[in-house]
Amino acid sequence: MKMILAMIWLAISAAAAAAVPDVPVEASPVLEDRFPEPKVTFAHDVESQPDLIYSVPPGFRPLRLDLYRPRNTGSVTRGLPLVIYVHGGGWLSGHTRHAGAFGNWPGTLALLASKGYVVASIEYRLSGEAPFPAAIQDVKTSIRWLRSKSARFGIDPTSVVIWGGSAGGQLAALAATTCKVESLAPDPQSPLAAQSDCVQGLVTWYGIFDFVNSPLSGVAGQPANSPVKKYLGCMPSDCKSTAELASPVFHLDKSDPPAMLIHGDLDKVVPVAQSQMFYEATQSRGTKATLLVIKGVDHSFIGADAEATRRASLQALTATFDFIDAIARPDRLASSSH
Repeated sequence: MKMILAMIWLAISAAAAAAVPDVPVEASPVLEDRFPEPKVTFAHDVESQPDLIYSVPPGFRPLRLDLYRPRNTGSVTRGLPLVIYVHGGGWLSGHTRHAGAFGNWPGTLALLASKGYVVASIEYRLSGEAPFPAAIQDVKTSIRWLRSKSARFGIDPTSVVIWGGSAGGQLAALAATTCKVESLAPDPQSPLAAQSDCVQGLVTWYGIFDFVNSPLSGVAGQPANSPVKKYLGCMPSDCKSTAELASPVFHLDKSDPPAMLIHGDLDKVVPVAQSQMFYEATQSRGTKATLLVIKGVDHSFIGADAEATRRASLQALTATFDFIDAIARPDRLASSSH
């Protein structure tokens, strides 16, 4: 009886193997996501690859980014400049596909890509998942990962601009000013450790630069539910060294990349004094920076009515695109002046 059962089992196993002959099996467990990468087409002949996984921190969810590229790069041989966008949301919310009052943020990033850029909009661990410095380490990891994929995505690794709004502005500015600060670096044992996380340009919209000396009003809130406390893991007054480490102004020096700072003068969440203070610090420390204060608008460039919000948002976007061109594509500006 046992022999008969064994023969039946072998016959079933052989039939099962014959039924799935093309299923690949590897020698060790496969942990990475191998679902086929979807592609989305935007106007101006731009292609997007959404939800690319750039990091899987141990014990946390996979971290993703959306990538936008022009489909026809013509005679480009060295790759296109890279722009990395970091979303806001008080470090406790937000996602890769929103910014202020813009009705179609993916379409806006695709428009930038159509001008000759690879654009990545990244996510990072929020404060409810892990406190500082997790988010900035994620941002730096995304820079390193994208550099490591330069050939695959057609990126010029020598030309990277980082751009963020609100909490994302703080993270972008911190990345731009701390590329050689070991205490904020990602895992030194990672295969990406050999890649640089330095950038060549910075754009901030209503950014945060100093947790120690400048009041944050709407972002600070009450100690019990303060977004700042959730992000830092403490109130700045109780952990000055951590607050300083998280404050871009404390890292600023003349080796940092040029910056464009844009802020509304009526911002009640992140006071315009944050950008003004940081701009003054750049001037005293020999860093190139431009400050644009937009009159009559609050946080997210929200104005008195829809038209005021639209004008302010488009003014900020135009200034941002022009700055990115000047930093990453000076050849374009030179050719347009003739």
